[in-house]
Formats: sequence, C-alpha cells, structure tokens
Amino acid sequence: MELTRDLPENHGLSSQDVSRFFMRIEEHSLEVNSFMLLQDGRVTAEFTRMPYRRETPQLLYSLSKSFTSIAAGIAWDEGLLKLEAPVISFFPDKLPEDVMPNLARMTVHHLLSMNAGHHGDIYPAVVKEQDWIAAFLAEPVEHEPGSYYRYSTPSSYMLAAIIERVTGQNMTDYLMPRLFEPLGIPRPSWETCPQGITAGGMGLSLSTESIAKFGQMLLDKGIYNGRRIVSAQYIERAASEQSDNRAGVDRIDSAQGYGYQFHLCRRGCYRGDGSFGQLCLVAPEQNIVIAATAGFKSMSRLQVMLDLIFEYIFDALGTDLLPDSGHHASLQELLSDWSTSALPVLQPAFPGKWLVAGFSGTYLISDNPHGLKRIAFTVNNKLIKLQMLYGDERDNVLPFDFTKPVCTEDVFNKDLALHRQKVITYANWLAEDTLKLTLYYIETPYIVTYTIGFMDNQLDFRFNINVSLNITEYHAAGKLRC
Repeated sequence: MELTRDLPENHGLSSQDVSRFFMRIEEHSLEVNSFMLLQDGRVTAEFTRMPYRRETPQLLYSLSKSFTSIAAGIAWDEGLLKLEAPVISFFPDKLPEDVMPNLARMTVHHLLSMNAGHHGDIYPAVVKEQDWIAAFLAEPVEHEPGSYYRYSTPSSYMLAAIIERVTGQNMTDYLMPRLFEPLGIPRPSWETCPQGITAGGMGLSLSTESIAKFGQMLLDKGIYNGRRIVSAQYIERAASEQSDNRAGVDRIDSAQGYGYQFHLCRRGCYRGDGSFGQLCLVAPEQNIVIAATAGFKSMSRLQVMLDLIFEYIFDALGTDLLPDSGHHASLQELLSDWSTSALPVLQPAFPGKWLVAGFSGTYLISDNPHGLKRIAFTVNNKLIKLQMLYGDERDNVLPFDFTKPVCTEDVFNKDLALHRQKVITYANWLAEDTLKLTLYYIETPYIVTYTIGFMDNQLDFRFNINVSLNITEYHAAGKLRC
C-alpha cells in the first residue's frame, strides 16, 4: 500500500516555505538523493534526484540498526527475548575460555543502548574473523556495562544473532510477516556475516518510501494502518535516553542522548541514520516523519540538513492555511528542475585523436588496489563498450553513450561485500585525448568516475569515488597490448 499524497497547506505548512527549505538545501550544495516529508501520515513533499529512482531500494548503512531494534522489540513483545538477559546466555558454544566479569554482566539492554562496555572501536577486530560472534565475545570489556557509551556496529550485529537464535529464523524471514509485509514493504536485501547471520548494524536496503512507512509506524507508537507492529511500551523505551552520548560530540543532534538504536534529537525528535546521510527522522511534537537518502562526504552535513529542517519546516508550521495554486506549482517546478541538477552535461562525442584513428584495443594495467588487470575498448561512433578484467566475478562489459545515460548492471561493493546491482553510465570528453566515464550505482550513494588520458600507446587511468568507507581511489598506468 502506497502512502497518500496531500498539499502541505492542509497540514499547516505553506508550499512557499517548503520551497525555501529546498532552496536552502541547494544553496548548501547538500548531496540529497531523495527526500520525503510526511505530515499527519500524508506525503506533502517529495523529491528523487535523477538518476536515482523512487522505487529502487537504497543501502541504509547504520540506519539498519533501527530496524534491528524493532526486531528486538517484537521478539520482546512475543516473550522470546528478555532485555535483562545476559548476552553470554545465548552463546554457550561461543564463549572464550575465561569469561570476565564485565562480559558476564553484559545484557541485551546494553547492546541496544550502545553501552556494552567496550572502550574502543572493536569493529575491525570482529569483522576480520569468520566467526563474528566468537570474535565479539573474545574482545576485552574494559568498562562495566551500562557505564560507558560507545557506538558499536558489532553490538547491533550481536542483537541480530540473538534474535536469530531465539526465533530460529533468519531475521528477514522473522520480520516479513511482522514488520515488512504489514507496512507494504517488499522483501528486502540484508547483507550477512560470513556465517550467514544478518548483519544487523548495517547492510539493509530499502526504498525511501519504505523508510518513511517505518518512521510513520514509529510516530504512531508501533501501529501501522490500524495494525499493532510493536508495543508502545517498547517504542517509548527505544525513543528515550538509555545512554549519555554527549561527551566530546560537536554535532548538537548527536549529543541529546541515545535510546535503543536511535539517536535522540532536539525538540523531542529522534532518528535512525546511516553513513553519508541516510535518515529516518521522527518528530512526535510536530507529527512529522522525514525520510531521506544522501551522499554526504561528512556526517556534519547531516547536521546542516537537520538545522534546515528545524528552521524552514518546523518553525514554519502554522494553522488555517489556504492552498495557493501558484506557490504549489512553483514548488513542483523547483523540485522538477532540481531533480536533474546532478546529472553530467551530455554532449555529442567530438572525436578524440584515438577515435579518429578508429582505435579499439586492450590495455594492460599496472598494479592497483582493486586488482584491475586489463581494460579493453570497443568504439562505435557515439557508443563505447568498456571491458573491465579482474579475473573474478567483477569481470564485465559496461556500455557508455555520449548522448544519453545507459542503464546496465555491474558487480560492485555495497556495505560488506560485492553485489550485482544497477548502474547508470555516462560518457564525456574532457579534451580530445581525455575521456571521463561516470557511473552512478543507484542502489548506493556511490558515484564512480574513470578519467582516462590517451597518449600514443599509453593510457593514464584514474579511479575516483565520491564517498566510501573502504573503497580505495587510485591512479594506474596502462599500455596497449600488441
């Protein structure tokens, strides 16, 4: 079931004020890929930047944690899980030889509230192992659980592992009839650890509308479309301060306390968020939900967006507004124009020296972090086919057109692993001997550019990516294979 659309004026917000908000987003050059505003359960403004697509699921990164929290709440409601249960009680087969007192004191509540007791970031130590549960339990717990806040993706993973143990099901299977289907969300993709356990703290992909539906369920205290999903009692716990996260934090809306896999914000709001600006903001006092996906290089830019939301949406709320068709038309025109603003400027191919010569061939690529071995070009007027050869599942032929975008598929990283996914490609000449190929992996925020310079039988190859947690940029040389 899709959400219902309505005019913002019917909910105390003028289209003119919404336009001002989006104009501020543009002035700050915030890389927002999609945005949806719900007021009183109705969509009153939405936007999807091309080439991203409204219906295409987006990788949520740590926003996945909030869904894991609700899975824990549902299991708690069903009597399958106790929040005070010791973590070690679920994994007698995974325990270290010596169980230290702080590990023994760690409970489900501590995992949910990010105060399990670890002093530093244990993520690298956990994910390098095949058995993430055993690796987590083997890590030193320096602080008494409950006494020290440390944001921890492995803690969220352990919640998923516990849920799978107590339910006997994969967490996605468990949530399908209990959360996703009642919200009208198609079965999602959720990445797993090497042993097939749902990642929990990352790796979930959902559309922006699905994020908004989840937020509306939270706003309505666990009810969606008249059906109880999770208890109001659990929602109250999840959206209340369980940990003090204020120490050493610059961003004001990341220093208001932490609940159960939710950040508390100013003005009584709370949110789930993920790397590069993925967002589900719930504002009970304003009866508003905001869902967004983004490609922010820094999470400080998420704070900028939150500041703009408070100033230009929350502070603009009034009553008894009459719809203004002119202002509403201007808003729709603004969003329509803005939707194409990030796209490369396409131009007819002007013939580079190598194209005039009818060149096509294979280049051997020097050592690089991605293990790219060879690239081969096939040229046909306005079209280029680029064959990338790694010697593994990433081997692929990518089509490019100088006059229009091309939708194809490629194998590329998401959060934890390589996945076959949709990619939109563009080609432009920067000079007669310099080619720029742009790839939008529209299931993620990743925008990759290959900048390729040609000189005689040599090739200069540069790989760049707009945002990444672990994908390395590099510069390599190529030589034409005779």
